[in-house]
Amino acid sequence: MMAYWLMKSEPDELSISDLKGLGTARWDGVRNYQARNFLRSMAVGDEFFFYHSSCPEPGIAGIARIRQAAYPDPTALDAQSHYFDAKASAEKNPWSAVDVEFVEAFPKVLGLGYLKLQSALEQLPLVQKGSRLSVMPVTAEQWAAILALR
Repeated sequence: MMAYWLMKSEPDELSISDLKGLGTARWDGVRNYQARNFLRSMAVGDEFFFYHSSCPEPGIAGIARIRQAAYPDPTALDAQSHYFDAKASAEKNPWSAVDVEFVEAFPKVLGLGYLKLQSALEQLPLVQKGSRLSVMPVTAEQWAAILALR
């Protein structure tokens, strides 16, 4: 059974437009254990809302799909990477990455403020106070409610 997710990326690092141009990309650099565990729960074919964060207009910008399930994140071992983890090794890398593929860019970003106004989304972790996870599950009902907003 397919699961749904929401994953955040800063658009200056990887935007929905970038992914559209690339077709596929590695989703790496997740350095929160709960978010990492969600990455590890993903299966090929799962879809996610692509959320632009830390930008002038944060919000859901489109949809992408998991192309390859979780594997050790190579950026943790790369001393030149912003995501380097000195405690990680080839034998014991605690971090994971997934490969993703473009599905759809929305005509307009569904802004966080707008999403917070939707009663159908009040249980979505994204709109709850204090939620800062970069990867989170989305229920089938929440997925349908967000699709209806685009």
